[in-house]
This record gives sequence, C-alpha cells and structure tokens, in this order.
Amino acid sequence: MKIYFAGSIRGGRDEEENYLKLINHLTKYGEVLTEHVGLKNIEENEQKNSDTNIFQRDILWLKSSDVMVADVTVPSLGVGYEIGFAETLNIPILCLYNPKNKKSLSAMISGNKNLVWKEYNNLEEAELLINDFLSII
Repeated sequence: MKIYFAGSIRGGRDEEENYLKLINHLTKYGEVLTEHVGLKNIEENEQKNSDTNIFQRDILWLKSSDVMVADVTVPSLGVGYEIGFAETLNIPILCLYNPKNKKSLSAMISGNKNLVWKEYNNLEEAELLINDFLSII
C-alpha cells in the first residue's frame, strides 16, 4: 500500500513530533511516500527544491497513492489543497484533528461527506483511528 501523509510545513510545525510518530506507525501498513513531512529540518531541506518541483513531486506521489492520512490540527493551505486533489482522484482520505490547540476544524473538512475525519486527544488514539481506517481499505 502506498500512503500519502499530509501535515503542515509552511503553515506551522507545531505537530512536527506527532507527524514523525504517525508516519512511523503508518509504515506498518505500507510505504509512506511523504516521510519527509516528519523531519525536524524539513523547511531547510525543502529550500533545495523549487516550489514548482515540490508541487510536481507531490502531485505525482498523490496520483500513485492508495490512501491519504492527513493531520489537519495545524491549518495549512497546502494540506487543504492536497486533500482536495486526493478527493478528485477518489483516494480514501482520513483527516486527523487534535482540538488541543483550540483552533476550529475547517468546515471544508468537517462538512465534506467524502472525507473521514476523526478527533484524537493523544498519539495512541490517533494510531487506533488509523488502524480502524486502514482495516476497511
């Protein structure tokens, strides 16, 4: 299974540590095409790539993905775009949201019946939600 993990990069790295742990958990199910999202210095590493190259690379990864898992706790234009694009490809999408930051989840996520979105309060809950979601894919 090819898994596309989406998490905020330029929108803020508040959940960086969780991203890495979620990505590590996802590797039990298949190849995570976007492991770099969990790296500590991703912004510095991504400066080596032009915005055009990042866009083209990520679109190719999305097109080859079997499933998408997105952490939408930190609002991100890029993650929102990726979710919308994955939806047009009919890729099953799980959006994970931790309400701890008191930021409201976008209605574009919570109101979209084509997405599965789940709230979690800790890493263990998020991993169980991933397990449940991937067991039906």
